Amino acid sequence: MLPLLAVVAWSDTGKTTLLTKLIPCLKAKGIRPGLIKHTHHEMDVDTPGKDSYLLRKAGADQVMVASSQRWALMTETPAAIKLELRDLAAQFDENITDLILVEGFKGEDVPKIVLWREEVKGELSDLLDKKVIAVASDIAIEVNMPRLDVNNVDEIAQFIVEWLAECSNK
Repeated sequence: MLPLLAVVAWSDTGKTTLLTKLIPCLKAKGIRPGLIKHTHHEMDVDTPGKDSYLLRKAGADQVMVASSQRWALMTETPAAIKLELRDLAAQFDENITDLILVEGFKGEDVPKIVLWREEVKGELSDLLDKKVIAVASDIAIEVNMPRLDVNNVDEIAQFIVEWLAECSNK
């Protein structure tokens, strides 16, 4: 199983903004990241009217769209099924991915980096659990773990590279 590392925070803290900068930084350091993003909103990655959309809407539980540049697998999940992070991660190809970054899923039992900004509502203590390996913040805070500068993407990427190397040595 590929290593999972969640980036968790309260809404509007900048998880997606950080990840869009962090992914190319990790790639430049030789890490091939994958990503799982949790959303609470109903979403559709397919385009209405396209053949794949029509076939999925006709009742196919899984639809794969493939070209020479990329492929995507869409799977219908009935409302009664709870999404399992490890099941989702198992879909990734270990031959082209070194690490799966996870946006959200803050209740999961996986290593986490917490993002904390002073102006965001919610308590930092509510985000901390035994799986948090670092806190990235825009203010000086006292925590019993590494504290990273949330605005220094290279510092966060280097921390992840070192953490990943440590994981592979275990």
